[in-house]
Parts: sequence; C-alpha cells; structure tokens
Amino acid sequence: MDKTVEILLAEDNLADVVLFREALSSTSWDFRLHVAHDGMETLDFLRQRNTHSGAPRPDLVVMDNNMPRKSGLEVLTEVMSAPSLSDIPVIIMSGSEWERSMVTSFGIPEDRYIVKPVTFSGYLDVARQIESIWRKTANR
Repeated sequence: MDKTVEILLAEDNLADVVLFREALSSTSWDFRLHVAHDGMETLDFLRQRNTHSGAPRPDLVVMDNNMPRKSGLEVLTEVMSAPSLSDIPVIIMSGSEWERSMVTSFGIPEDRYIVKPVTFSGYLDVARQIESIWRKTANR
C-alpha cells in the first residue's frame, strides 16, 4: 500500500493499546494509530465531532467489544446503519470466544472477529492477521 493507513483502535485498556501499537509497529505496514477509549468516543471520532472534529476518516476500525459507555456491538450497529460509515472495515476483538456467533450475526465476517491474545507473541500474530485482512479488503 502506498498510503498511510489510518487505524482507529477502540480500546479502554491502556495495556492492550500499548501491546497493539507495539505489535503493529513490528509489521511493514505504514499506519497511523488513533485511539478511542470508549464507545461514545469511538462514535465521536468516526463522526468527527466534539474533540475529534478534525479527525481523519479511518480506513480500518479495530474495536474491543467490551467498552464503557457503549459496547462494541452498539457502536457496530450505528456504524453499519450510517451510509457514510458503513463501508469502513471493522474488526472486533474480544476476550472471549463465545461472543463470535453474536458478532458474526451482525454481518461481520468470521475472520474479523479476533479473540484478544494474552501474550505479546499473540499480539504479533494478531497484527499480521489484521494486516492481511486489511490488504484483502483494500484490494477489492
């Protein structure tokens, strides 16, 4: 990819943000990572409102399902119903495998539901997986 990929990470756990950023940095991907710490801030970023009025439109959203103020599924519902946002690829990360069927019932492809890793090497694998998903999506 020639352009810098704008990634919005919606994650309320600072340790996960750090691990995700470090793992992405180990790839050859040219990206800029933006972080929203809860569901409402995620929507503000996506809609470029309040403190995010100058935010870039993300090329990809990676979102924790369990966030304060609005869950990942609540945010996903709003994103999918907004014509101006529905074409942004969304990857859901969760600490639990059992939420996969619930998330995929929203129309998210199975490979876009990722169980959060518990080790840094797991985050490295996730970073490569997300890069692969992005490249497939961008080539469509």
